[in-house]
Amino acid sequence: MKKRPALVRWVSLAGSALAALISLVFLGLLVAQSLPIFGFAGASYLTGSIWHYRGSLFGVLPMLYGTLVVSFIALTLAAPVALGAALFTAEVVPSRLRMWFKVPIELLAGVPSVVYGLLGVLLLRSWIYDLLQPFDPLSGDTLLTAGVLLAIMILPTVMTLADDALRAVPASQRRASRGLGLTLAETVWRVSLPGALPGLVAATLLGLGRALGETVAVYLVVGRQDNQLPESLLSLRPLIEAGQTLTSKLGSSETFLAYGDPVHWAAIVGLSLVLMVLVVALSLMGSRLASREGRRA
Repeated sequence: MKKRPALVRWVSLAGSALAALISLVFLGLLVAQSLPIFGFAGASYLTGSIWHYRGSLFGVLPMLYGTLVVSFIALTLAAPVALGAALFTAEVVPSRLRMWFKVPIELLAGVPSVVYGLLGVLLLRSWIYDLLQPFDPLSGDTLLTAGVLLAIMILPTVMTLADDALRAVPASQRRASRGLGLTLAETVWRVSLPGALPGLVAATLLGLGRALGETVAVYLVVGRQDNQLPESLLSLRPLIEAGQTLTSKLGSSETFLAYGDPVHWAAIVGLSLVLMVLVVALSLMGSRLASREGRRA
């Protein structure tokens, strides 16, 4: 009986080490494959505003801008709804009915990305186009469309993790709060939310990480227009125009065209490296906060 826990521990350690090794090898491969573009373009690869591979111009900034804008729109729309749903399932609904509300939302996370993308093409794109008619849009394929679609996709992730964070707050604290005469709303505001704050932030960051890495759905509705960079970061006009993200560029046919040109191929792989750094950084931050919340509970 004593050997079984030790065996489980060693198997878990071996699995974790293997996963870490694969990740490091993958990261090293991306770094090695992208080195030619940094030797060719230097820092202008990350700061350049023009991507024109036939002219050997490779600037990531417009795609980085599109990625961040689409993710910001998704998080702005999804986070309040997800937090409200989590508060409802964790604080309001009786325990025996909780799963009846939570499970249908979690099932949305299992819908394939391509299905979301096709629904975006069939429905959301037309709705966004009609909504933006006063601004004379060229089409419904915009950064805004991609952001709204991503908001729907990350909603189950953020809601589930936020619900878990709220449920991790000890019930004894809620009972003590109610015993002191606080109402349900005051208990949620003064006890549950402060206690679950690290977990709620972790849920938001992990949802943002998924939004950054989504490819197929964004590719279908973002418009895939290169070099769309606003003159001012405060300008809202680019939101209602076609754009390009890191993932939509990686999912395009240009990836296949680049394979025969070492510099062009390195530029494409560099996009993967930039995306991986962003997603890993957000995932590590979210996991760290979530683990801290777990230890606190």
